[in-house]
Amino acid sequence: MIDANTPVLDNHMHLDPDHGRGIDAVEDFARLGGTHLLVVNKPSWYLGVEAEDGEDFRPVFERTLEVVEAASDVLDGRAWPILGVHPGLVSRLVDERGYAPDDARDIMQGGIDLAAEYVASGDALALKSGRPHYEVDDAVWAASNEVMRHAFDHGGSLECAVQLHTEASESMPDVAAWAEDAGLPAHRVVKHYAAGRLEGPTPSVMSEKDRLETAAERGEPFLMETDFVDDPDRPGAVLGPKTVPRRVRWLRETGHEEAVRIAHIETPERVYGIDTVATLSDA
Repeated sequence: MIDANTPVLDNHMHLDPDHGRGIDAVEDFARLGGTHLLVVNKPSWYLGVEAEDGEDFRPVFERTLEVVEAASDVLDGRAWPILGVHPGLVSRLVDERGYAPDDARDIMQGGIDLAAEYVASGDALALKSGRPHYEVDDAVWAASNEVMRHAFDHGGSLECAVQLHTEASESMPDVAAWAEDAGLPAHRVVKHYAAGRLEGPTPSVMSEKDRLETAAERGEPFLMETDFVDDPDRPGAVLGPKTVPRRVRWLRETGHEEAVRIAHIETPERVYGIDTVATLSDA
């Protein structure tokens, strides 16, 4: 088992208490030694929200805050919410609902504006944005980049991190430069679903052994995640809530104690300004 003084953070998990496992998944995570969670709101349409303006995202964000509070009650540490707009919404707006790319951009930027209000009030820790991980036309790609850069503007002014859902890549100098231009240090941009190496933003590494081994051997800042989707219609999708604690145990057994410290203590402090040790001892 993981010793009681080791914080174990899953950097990117979704929880759906209305349609999925919800707090049962958190209990699985905690039972194996997980202590801290960053809970990202599910895509708005999965919660029945077909946004027409930024305010329409409010029930999605409010439900996320509720489940984060419930998760914190279960954990020996605590959970924090990450709020924003899934970049795949652009295709839903353009391809399924007939919006022009610029109009879709405006709706999504409005959602980012609302998420930023939650960060400014202290109710959320960071923002979520990105761009499609699949091929889109030039107009949709340009609109998506504008949404992402809008999130960087807020991140820079609020001094908060921005988690990104993007295409697979091991080098994102353009994204890092855009963040820096907005006053957001590149290390406070987090690429979720990352491989074991990444130049530019901070990688949130999917907790598969080969990816983690690469990250551990590099000795650079990284985070660990499952991207647990909590969707009963996709029971085998991505990784389960027990994975990060299991991989922490495996890293320690294989001599990567330093990597555990980097991923669960140093990098959360560097990126988000959170103290996983203090919040664990105060629990």
